[in-house]
Amino acid sequence: MAFESLSNKLQQVFSNLKGKGKLTEKDVKAAMREVKLALLEADVNFKIVKDFINKVSEKAVGEDVLTGLNPAQQVIKFVNDGLVELMGSSQSKLTFSSKSPTIYMMVGLQGAGKTTTVGKLAGQLRKQGKKPLLAACDVYRPAAIKQLQVVGSTYNIPVFEMGQGNPVEISKKAIEYANSNGYDIVIIDTAGRLHIDEELMDELVNIKNEVRPQEILLVIDAMTGQDAVNVAETFNDRLGVDGVIITKMDGDTRGGAALSVRAVTGKPIKYVGMGEKMEDLEPFYPDRMASRILGMGDVLSLIEKAQQAYDEDQAKELEKKMRTLDFNLEDFLNQLQQIKKMGPLKDLMKMLPGIGGKVNIDDLNIDDNATKHIEAIIQSMTKKERQNPDILNGSRKRRIAKGSGTSIQEINKLLKQFEEMKKMMKMMNGMAKGKKGFGGLGGLGGIGGGKFKFPF
Repeated sequence: MAFESLSNKLQQVFSNLKGKGKLTEKDVKAAMREVKLALLEADVNFKIVKDFINKVSEKAVGEDVLTGLNPAQQVIKFVNDGLVELMGSSQSKLTFSSKSPTIYMMVGLQGAGKTTTVGKLAGQLRKQGKKPLLAACDVYRPAAIKQLQVVGSTYNIPVFEMGQGNPVEISKKAIEYANSNGYDIVIIDTAGRLHIDEELMDELVNIKNEVRPQEILLVIDAMTGQDAVNVAETFNDRLGVDGVIITKMDGDTRGGAALSVRAVTGKPIKYVGMGEKMEDLEPFYPDRMASRILGMGDVLSLIEKAQQAYDEDQAKELEKKMRTLDFNLEDFLNQLQQIKKMGPLKDLMKMLPGIGGKVNIDDLNIDDNATKHIEAIIQSMTKKERQNPDILNGSRKRRIAKGSGTSIQEINKLLKQFEEMKKMMKMMNGMAKGKKGFGGLGGLGGIGGGKFKFPF
């Protein structure tokens, strides 16, 4: 997970500060040295680290801070503010042309995840009511056009292609096609190289001059670390990049690229790729990311994920059932499936405020695949059995066990814990009156502790 190593180290530094009560200048300087080392180990550019530490230290050793009532919290605030500023202060959204179609030109090296990102971005824009068209302008890499077509079909987005032709001509014809067929977005998937060369850059400059894109979006791989910054600088110098999309953030524990690119190039990070699904291309919020790094959670992103995953009518119906205790195994199965859409449980828990720094979530025994056993058991039941588990006798359980590849013991365990969960709902029902929650996150109750736990 992105920033995992950095987050753990910073939380340890701040934990030590909090334990000291009053702080001396020596304490602050020692903490800043630790912060500096943590940032360098996270592969953040040295010059950026130096400037960052100088700015934060200057504020943190002030008399008002050291003699204040809660100096440690003030130091943490300065570090948080510094991280937010480093990553761009505020969210940078995509801009749209006043004249249709809006053209986005995607550039980057081979292997950065450019073609996949093109599809994800198009899928998200379509959810916003747009009508996107993909243009296949990578005519060199074997099967690049086919890959874009596969990605396009995954998200039901059409692809314009002219085979192994001239990329400049293809991009021009794609825009003409979009105008004629009512597409208001054109995303151009350009060629990449294993390394930057003049031939590649000349081609990209020619496409830019021909189609005049609304935005040029640079796709870089988080796992290339410092090299990502060098790539971003070169592309920006030659093309004038408008924004950056960082991919494979879920596979990079350091996160140095995200902390360095904005400061070095001056160009905003617009999206980060956190997984394989379309929803895993997330808008980049510097303040929320800083909060995650410092273990303060990211409840706004969690809410947004819940809103995307949950069908509103289903959520209302589920809330009604939970209030009337008409909640059955079919509802429970649906709830599990909705939660899974939001992403890995560990990642969701890291977004909860107050958990970071107190519990090492990575050490918790939370297996996302474990829910498959539960799903298999419930799906092996008839509709009548799901709605009324009380009718499950020995022969029915044997049939379900055989159908789900589980044991009768596992079925009994699930049923017992489901009953415990209903008891908890009954106890909480009075407390929940008049309050609106997530409408269906009750099934998370007990993960990491508490009475009810999934049989993981």
